[in-house]
Amino acid sequence: MTTVAQRRRFELPSRAVLREWLQGYLFASPFIIGFLLFIAFPMAYSIWLGFQRWNLLGDPQFVGFRNFIKVFTDPRANLSLYNSAFYTLFAVPFQLVISFSLALALTQKLRFRDVYRSGFYLPIIIPLVAWSVVWQRIFHPEFGILNEVLSWIGIPPQPWLFDPALAKPAFILMSFWMIGRQMVIFIAGLGNIPPSLTEAANLDGAGPWKRLRHIIIPLMSPLIFYNMIMAIINSFQTFIPAKIMTEGGPENSTLFVVLNIYNQGFKFFNMGYAAALAWEFFAIVIAVTLIQFYVSKRWVYYED
Repeated sequence: MTTVAQRRRFELPSRAVLREWLQGYLFASPFIIGFLLFIAFPMAYSIWLGFQRWNLLGDPQFVGFRNFIKVFTDPRANLSLYNSAFYTLFAVPFQLVISFSLALALTQKLRFRDVYRSGFYLPIIIPLVAWSVVWQRIFHPEFGILNEVLSWIGIPPQPWLFDPALAKPAFILMSFWMIGRQMVIFIAGLGNIPPSLTEAANLDGAGPWKRLRHIIIPLMSPLIFYNMIMAIINSFQTFIPAKIMTEGGPENSTLFVVLNIYNQGFKFFNMGYAAALAWEFFAIVIAVTLIQFYVSKRWVYYED
């Protein structure tokens, strides 16, 4: 004999429950359809394409793991990984330090504080193509504003985008243009810190540095971690500035991973190899993110 609980387990959902499910899926259908069409299907298709040789004109030809093996032996692919890693390694820490410092400054009682906040955030809303053209002009070796400013302190003009040794530092300098989003997140986090904590530390004799180190930074560590993860992912995905400003030059010094994938697919018409490169890039980003989540257990503090 079955119990009441067992009978309820096998009962079909009522019409009201089915209606709620249907309404829920109906309202979620734009996202579900968009995800299936524009994310899930392209990802599944790129896996299949990674095992093919296809030039966009003829029929795809199955080549097995040849594209994935080439990923590890292609000097151009390895150079693009090095360029992206170099850019990320130096750009992200500077972005976090500068944006956090600006947030600390702009949470103080300053005149025209809202104007300063708006000024540092405005570059976020400028299209990437537009500010890439602007920065290309700024870095111009003869007529650039940056060289003009450096000449005031006796530094000769530099061929920023024409020297392999200066091209990546120029891109790192240009990345500071986009720290407004991080700054706004830090400002919101700093506004949620209870003033009683800093006041108590001040009464106990803690100076500004100790309050910053032992109270503010630990409480802000979840937001620091979030901004760091997003900055790393965005830095690895750098494409539009390199495409517009340098085309990967000079001497492939700004050939970043995404630009290399684009070139392989739509410039050299190696769509299968481009798909394999994309999945290698995806695996690297996922691995770096998982490592950061594992390491974060040692320095990120969450409220219980």
